[in-house]
Amino acid sequence: MPFVPPGTHLLQGAIDCHVHCAPHLSGRSVNVFGAVRQAAAAGMRAIGIMCNFQNTSGFAALANDELGDLGIEAFGGLIMQPTAGGVTLEAARTAIGYGYGPGTGARFVSLPTHHTRHVATREGRSPAFLETTFSVPENGRIPDPVPAIMELCAAKDVVFDCGHVSGREAVALTEEAKRRGCTRIRTHCSRYALEEIEAITALGGYAEFSFFVLTHATQVGLTHVDEEKHKIASNSVIQDFTPRLRAAGDRAIVSSDAGVYLLPPPVEAFREYLMLIESEGFTEAEIRRMSAENPARLFRIGGASV
Repeated sequence: MPFVPPGTHLLQGAIDCHVHCAPHLSGRSVNVFGAVRQAAAAGMRAIGIMCNFQNTSGFAALANDELGDLGIEAFGGLIMQPTAGGVTLEAARTAIGYGYGPGTGARFVSLPTHHTRHVATREGRSPAFLETTFSVPENGRIPDPVPAIMELCAAKDVVFDCGHVSGREAVALTEEAKRRGCTRIRTHCSRYALEEIEAITALGGYAEFSFFVLTHATQVGLTHVDEEKHKIASNSVIQDFTPRLRAAGDRAIVSSDAGVYLLPPPVEAFREYLMLIESEGFTEAEIRRMSAENPARLFRIGGASV
């Protein structure tokens, strides 16, 4: 009999909403079609394609058009980095409509990842670079045109993603997004304080925890916003995630954040991650909620709703 890696059953019906399989300045372990085929072979339900350089809704639409018979759904969206048009209402509007007809456009619109003051400071970027980055001021006032982008996400029923900002900023953004009518909000909480995670989820936001920051890929300089390479400093171990996952409760989401050449292909990375989570005492039902049910609700997979 062929060898079946332990934990393979945890992938059945799972959704990895954070896969970097699009073309990139850093090498990829798999392309878009390969990522979809491998996920389908593992019995997964969907994958979300992300890219720090461009809107991925077109890649997802193409994958669904070509590989739809595999029974798996791909979806994409926009990270509003400078190369993808920046933080503008027009870039968000274009991404939402970009595909092969109604319903094939972006499922999420994200504030920048590596073009935020929070990340650029951690990377040791120059003062001139920092001046160009996105941030929420200490007074919590959300800068324009973000409120209008939030209202667009609410009107089009797509996810507003807070991007890679600090916990303080994420709480302020979640509060404003809720005021603007957003019911689908994603935050990236791997390093946030417990009280920040609790505040975000109490407001109705989902808290995502990605495998990447637990891996050896953080030891290598990579490109994320331009050709300049930077490490994502991390001393994280799975035990650091456990109280954060518990704090997020029934609003937690887990993802691989894989696709870079230094890591196994996303399906294998996700299997390893789910097994790590299981080793921390989470039940199969809890893992399924974080890896299948919550992503389906957030991203409207198969018609699921929040």
